[in-house]
Amino acid sequence: MTEYVEVARAESERGEVVLRRRIEEHAADALELRVNGVFVMDTREVSSEIELAAAALELVEDPRHVVVGGLGLGFTTQRVLADHRVELLKVVEIEDALVGWMRDGTIPHGPALLADKRVHIVNADIVMAIAEATSTYDLVLLDVDNGPGYLVHEPNAVVYEHPFIASTKRIVNPGGALVIWSANPAPELADVMRKVFGNCTEHLYDVLLQQRPEQYLLYLARRT
Repeated sequence: MTEYVEVARAESERGEVVLRRRIEEHAADALELRVNGVFVMDTREVSSEIELAAAALELVEDPRHVVVGGLGLGFTTQRVLADHRVELLKVVEIEDALVGWMRDGTIPHGPALLADKRVHIVNADIVMAIAEATSTYDLVLLDVDNGPGYLVHEPNAVVYEHPFIASTKRIVNPGGALVIWSANPAPELADVMRKVFGNCTEHLYDVLLQQRPEQYLLYLARRT
């Protein structure tokens, strides 16, 4: 038997953002993030969110400056900050309510995470943030939706298309990398990344999501 208790709810021009606690027998409680009724992530199965950062950090010798698109529940950000080489981390998150829940402890591990002086939160759309960026970075990590095949917000489709990927390359330092998370195989995204960067590798990760076996994917491209 599974029970859900709402923890927080907010409305924005993009719709509804809900944080709820999932209570199950014989398992620790989990926080679950849903947007417009669509499951985004929870605090129990976070391996691929962590691996998004870990795989990227392995690619680059000196990842001092990093951008993470999508705060989520903070696990990619947490893994980036665990690397002592990182000096600056910009986290771009469009939903200000989610940032607020991280800051005020509604998400319990949030205050400690955002207290790290290397973290700078940018409350903005990732497409606009990249387009207006005046600095360059060693890593850009994107987890702003469920991937091109399972969008939470239809306008996010542009994140996986050629113009935006090309715009992202502009702010990636030579030797740096772009890494994108997806809930489903995305061969068209891989093709775009190859056209823009000249390379792309796909990494698959087996996960157990609420007792269901799933596969999540990372797409990695380096600026050589």
